This record gives sequence, structure tokens and C-alpha cells, in this order.
Amino acid sequence: MAPELRHLRYLLAVAEHGSFTRAAEDLRISQPTLSQQVRQLERTVGAQLLDRTGRSVRLTDAGETYARHARRALRDLAAAERAVQDVQDLTRGHLRLAVTPTFTAYLVGPLVAGLHERHPGITLDVREMTQDRIESALLADDIDLGIAFAGAHLPGITAATLFTETLSLVTGGHHPEGDPAPPLPIRCLREHQLALLSGDFATRGHIDAHLAAHGVQPRIAVEANSVQALAEIVRRTTIATVLPDAITHDHPHLTPVPLDPALPVRAVALLRRGGGYESAAARAFTRLTHDVVRARGYADAPP
Repeated sequence: MAPELRHLRYLLAVAEHGSFTRAAEDLRISQPTLSQQVRQLERTVGAQLLDRTGRSVRLTDAGETYARHARRALRDLAAAERAVQDVQDLTRGHLRLAVTPTFTAYLVGPLVAGLHERHPGITLDVREMTQDRIESALLADDIDLGIAFAGAHLPGITAATLFTETLSLVTGGHHPEGDPAPPLPIRCLREHQLALLSGDFATRGHIDAHLAAHGVQPRIAVEANSVQALAEIVRRTTIATVLPDAITHDHPHLTPVPLDPALPVRAVALLRRGGGYESAAARAFTRLTHDVVRARGYADAPP
């Protein structure tokens, strides 16, 4: 049977005071109770820990060894308690976040900046992965939170809607302020060369389905697995692409052109493992995420 923590504290108190009487007074328990508890500890470890034959009580050789480990154990326990308190008050902590690739281009930066400003003691591990991998990683407890799209999820995944994402055709150049590009009939896409995300992206599937539903066969000149690459291609060529409006909003060299009929909007969601432990860092990040999407004016951000 393992000793209880109070037994360790009792032993160290007697060793410090050299007396059961003074140790009992300091611990505010009776001397007989203290003596009984220390003897129970000696029976548990199978060795005499205190020499009671002299004028003062002192540790035996076995007691010195045991006390050294007991002090270390109590110090480690106190440190663990402080660490838990630090996590709760957000002076320390760690968060594992995964996002689908398009969010790396416009959402991760503001979120990391906001977290560092509010809680600089929290470290962050950001990973980019597909939505199915995000959900599997949440269920395996490999990550704490994920940002992806709402819809059908694996059993055990819960989703909280953050905002709705709108996609548009994107061209290079810049339209004058207050003079937005007029809607482009979707059939006219046949006349444009496009650079699109590769088939690994959920966004590409979303685009393909919409075009197919309206009988449009796109002229794909470039496929890429990077939103940043698409933005550079469009900025430097006459090739167009399709991107979330949130990306082009802050980009002076990209112009969104609404399609007619428009691409269906998608709900962006914060994913977590249902019923799993949620750290203080994860709760703080959830609050921050809602604040960031609201401050940036993304559509239908929850209150």
C-alpha cells in the first residue's frame, strides 16, 4: 500500500523539529495521532525511519534516504499544483490547432496575433490538414481544436458555427473604390483561363460541383495546392481563380467578381471532440476566435 501524502508531511515535520511534541503542535494534531501515523508509514515502507532513543528524534540512514525523496515528491506536487493554476489563469498553456488550407491564408494570422496579444504565455501548434484528417485527429486527441466547414461530421465531433464564407471569381488589378465589379454570368467562365486549387481541397470540390450543376466546363490552366500561389499567379497574369472573399478583402491587387448564379456559401465551424476535456487555453481560444471573426466583419458571425 502506497503511503499517503500526509504521512510524508508528518515524517518531515518530526525530522525538522526533532520532536514529536513540537511537530504535533505545528501540525495541529495530537502527539499520539502523530506517533501512530509515523509508525504506520514505517510499516508501509518496511523500515525504521526515525531514531527515537536519544534526547531528540532524528532520521535513521533509511529515513534520510526516504525523506530526501519525500521532499522531492512534495516539491514536485506543489509545482504541479502551481502549473495547473497557471493554466487556469492563462499565464501558461499550450494549444494544438488544425485548420483546412484556405484558412491559413486569411484567418490563422489574425488568430495567432490576437492570442499572442491576449495570452502571450500560451504556446500554439498550428497544423494544416484536410477536414477528414482534422476530425480523425480530434477523436485521437492529437489536436485540441479544428477550423473547417460545417456539415456531416464523424461521430463524436461537435461543431460551432463561426461565420459563412462567400467565394467569388478573382482577377488581378484593382477596381476604383465604390465601383465593384458587376456580376459575371457563370456561362462566361468558358472564356476565362482558371487557376484552381487541386482536387485534394474541399474548396475545389465545392467549385466543381457548382460549375457542373450549371453545365460549365472550366478551362483550367493551373492547378495548385497553395492559396498563396494562386494569389500570386492571378496578380501577375490574366488568369483568374476562385477564392473566399475574405482573402481578397485585404489584398489590394486582387479583385473579387461575383458570379451569377453565385457559388453557394459555406458555414465555417470550430470543431472539437464531443465530451472531451477542454483546457483553459482552448476555452480562451474559442472566445478569441469569435471576437476576431466579428471584428473582421465576416458574414453572419455569431454574437
